[in-house]
Amino acid sequence: MSDIYNFSAGPSVFPKSVLLKAQQELLDWQGSGQSVLEMSHRGNFFPIIAEQLETDLRSLMGIPENYKVLFLQGGASAQFSFIPQNLLRGKAKACYVKTGAWSEKAVLDAQNYCDVLVSASSENTAYTSIPEESTWILDAQAAYLHYTTNETIHGVEFSKIPDANGLPLVADMSSNILSRVVDVSQYGLIYAGTQKNMGPAGVTVVIVREDLLGYASKTTPPVFDYQEQAKSHSMLNTPATYNWYLVGLVLKWLKEAGGVDAIEQINKAKSTQLYQAIDQSTLYSNPVAISDRSRMNVPFILADSALDQEFLKAAESNGLFELRGHRSVGGMRASIYNAMPESGVKALIDFMLEFERTH
Repeated sequence: MSDIYNFSAGPSVFPKSVLLKAQQELLDWQGSGQSVLEMSHRGNFFPIIAEQLETDLRSLMGIPENYKVLFLQGGASAQFSFIPQNLLRGKAKACYVKTGAWSEKAVLDAQNYCDVLVSASSENTAYTSIPEESTWILDAQAAYLHYTTNETIHGVEFSKIPDANGLPLVADMSSNILSRVVDVSQYGLIYAGTQKNMGPAGVTVVIVREDLLGYASKTTPPVFDYQEQAKSHSMLNTPATYNWYLVGLVLKWLKEAGGVDAIEQINKAKSTQLYQAIDQSTLYSNPVAISDRSRMNVPFILADSALDQEFLKAAESNGLFELRGHRSVGGMRASIYNAMPESGVKALIDFMLEFERTH
C-alpha cells in the first residue's frame, strides 16, 4: 500500500515511527510478557508507563510543580461541564470568549451551571477573526475567564496569551497543545483532547493549578472532581490504559524531534507555505484575518464551489485524504498538526497548483 497524507481534523495523523513502535510492542511490552492492552493499571508495569507519561509532558511543556496533571476520559467536550462544576468556587458567574464553534459549545454547557458573561464574540464576523482585546468586558467577580486557543472548524488561533485581568485563565488547547511554546504559569487550567497533536481519541489532559482544587460542587461525581482524580493519579476509575501508552509514545517522538521549540518552527514553515500558496492563487482563498490564522487548521474555499467534489476526488487519487471542510462552513480544510510532515504540505501545495492550472 502506498503512503497517503491524512489531513483529518481529528482523530488525526500519527507519526509513522510511533505506529511502528506500537506494532512492535503490541504483544510484549519491553519483555514483560504482556501487551499493554491487557495490563492492569494496578499491576507492576503500567504505573511505569503512567509515571513516564506525566514526566515527559511536564518536561515538554515546562509545567510548574504547583500544577496537577490529569489524564481523564470523556473528551474535551466533557470538560465544558466539569470546569464550572470544579472552578466556580461559590461564585455565580464565569467569563467566556466566543471565537468559533467549540467556544460556542463551551458557553452553552457552562450556562447549565452558572451565569455566563460573553466577554467578547466574533460571531458577527462569522468567526473569521479574534475580537480586539481592548473591547473585552471582564467581571472582576467572575470565577474565571475561558477561551479556546485554536478553533479547528473556522481556522482561527490566538497568537498570544490574553490578559485575564486577575481572573484564573482557562484554555481549551485541544487542537494546538504542544504545537507552540506556552507559559503554563499564566493559566489556572489548561485542557485538551489528545486526538489531534498528542495521540488517539479517548484521553483528555487537564493541567490545573493546585490552589483551584477542592472546590467542586457537592453534586459533582467523584470521577469528575479534579481533586479526587489528582489524589488517585487519574486512576479513580480504570483509565484508558492503551491510549495513555500511545500518548506516551507520541511525547517521546516529540522529545526526539527536538521538543516544542523545534516543532513550532516546523509548524510555522508548513503553515506559511500553505497560506502563501492560497494567497497567491486566483482559485483558492482563506477567509480568516491574517493575524488570526491558525497554524494547525487551514480552511480554504474554491472560487467555484461546483469544483469542490472534483477537487476532493482528484486529491484522494493523489493520496491526499480528509480535505473536506466542516459541514457547517463548507469548502476545504487541511489540518497540519505536529505529525503532518513537511512533505505532506508540499504534496498538497503541488496538487493545488496543478488543479488550478487545469481548471
